[in-house]
Amino acid sequence: MKKIHINILSIIFVAGGLMSQPVLAADVAAGKAKSAVCAACHGNNGISMIPMYPNLAGQKEQYLVLQMKAFRDGERKNMVMAPMAAGLSDTDIDNLSAYFASLDPAGK
Repeated sequence: MKKIHINILSIIFVAGGLMSQPVLAADVAAGKAKSAVCAACHGNNGISMIPMYPNLAGQKEQYLVLQMKAFRDGERKNMVMAPMAAGLSDTDIDNLSAYFASLDPAGK
């Protein structure tokens, strides 16, 4: 009985891990091409020159995805970011997030 219990937990663990991974890899180049609007506040290299705006370079990709979707879907309120995110598709958000996550957080 104990062996069956361990096997079931193993299956649940593996299945959970697989479901948490993105099915398709995001396109960093497409994210870079779409990032021009972001640069006005977050900098060309993801390092903001404006103290009130966060650096995006080197942020964790999944964190960026979740935050952008929250802005877009109205779950996170911000009068600047809501309209910026409103027109983004899930693919756009995935690509932008992959791009900013790929940048050096030191700005180099």
